[in-house]
Amino acid sequence: MDFSKYLKEYPDKDGKFGSYGGAYLPEELVPAMKEIEQAYLTICHSSQFINELRRIRKEFQGRPTPVYHCERLSRMIGNCQIYLKREDLNHSGAHKLNHCMGEGLLAKFMGKKRIIAETGAGQHGVALATAAAFFGLECTIYMGEVDIAKQAPNVARMRVLGANVVPVSRGLKTLKEAVDAAFEDYLANYKETIYCIGSVVGPHPFPMMVRDFQMVVGVEAREQFQEMMGFLPDVVTACVGGGSNSIGMFVPFLNDPVEIVGVEPLGRGKKMGDHAASMTYGSEGVMHGFNSIMLKDEKGEPAPVYSIASGLDYPSVGPEHAFLHDSGRVKYEVATDEEAVDAFFKLSRYEGIIPALESSHAVAYAMRRAKEMNTGSILVNLSGRGDKDLDYVIEKYGYGEKYKDFK
Repeated sequence: MDFSKYLKEYPDKDGKFGSYGGAYLPEELVPAMKEIEQAYLTICHSSQFINELRRIRKEFQGRPTPVYHCERLSRMIGNCQIYLKREDLNHSGAHKLNHCMGEGLLAKFMGKKRIIAETGAGQHGVALATAAAFFGLECTIYMGEVDIAKQAPNVARMRVLGANVVPVSRGLKTLKEAVDAAFEDYLANYKETIYCIGSVVGPHPFPMMVRDFQMVVGVEAREQFQEMMGFLPDVVTACVGGGSNSIGMFVPFLNDPVEIVGVEPLGRGKKMGDHAASMTYGSEGVMHGFNSIMLKDEKGEPAPVYSIASGLDYPSVGPEHAFLHDSGRVKYEVATDEEAVDAFFKLSRYEGIIPALESSHAVAYAMRRAKEMNTGSILVNLSGRGDKDLDYVIEKYGYGEKYKDFK
């Protein structure tokens, strides 16, 4: 497949990446999504919008974030060199602000007064609450009760920033249920509200919009690595839940001779309900307004999922990821909870960088792959920082005494 014209060809006019994507919506929401699509396609070609977004990224977000060489971690493993794209240094602590500021700017352009969203790990919620404060918008965040308990620091940050955090108590009380609740709110209030979806999921145009806003990560990383080294990395990798940080990292490298690997959460193992590895164990299906690969139960409904990382426990994946998987251009691997926690402590101890548990899955894969490769280089998107996870990790795993020595 030729990727030189990829961005012009995908998604197509119907919001499809091959057979994936599209917009499967209640009839009353079709005009609302059309309005968002038309507004986005207008402003993305506006020099005023682009210049304002660039100013925000530079002066407010602190972009570009750097690429960093993990010299000590690499030496501990062997001769293969691991590098990080430091999205943990983006304002608010993760990549999520990249699309939230874009969505906030879009909401202002459309004259909306209120923005709503779901969140799992809380990073999208914090980022959207940050954007709402910046643009002077009302903000409501839906979050499962399980995730509220695990991510208390981020819940506090959202509330300090002025957001209304609504606990969701139905079902498994995690990310899927938060998305369900946010969609219900949007259905009732779409005239004055915009639903700022937190990943490259949902009905068209959101997978396209969020990808476009997140591509700043891969564009910067590609240029920075080449300037630093004089060539491109052998492997580019990132964690995959819904897939916003990874698609933003991957797309700018699609036409390059590099291996691209997404890392899904295998959790406690392969049994249904013990993981959230949609691409690895799922099949085609529609949920939350889009067609992609999803984990299903025996009735064909979205299966129960689990991950130690609240931002990864979603039973589907962005349609563009499903398409890139089928094309063979991007490979998808898995990392367990145990591997992610090992990577969490290793990166903390050897490099002084505490990663988010989500990002730790990609670091875990990079460590495993570096041992296999022995030489070469791996570039990891470190999508977020781990402040939000500290209380939970310390309660479950202590201060990492068993992870002092490399296994």
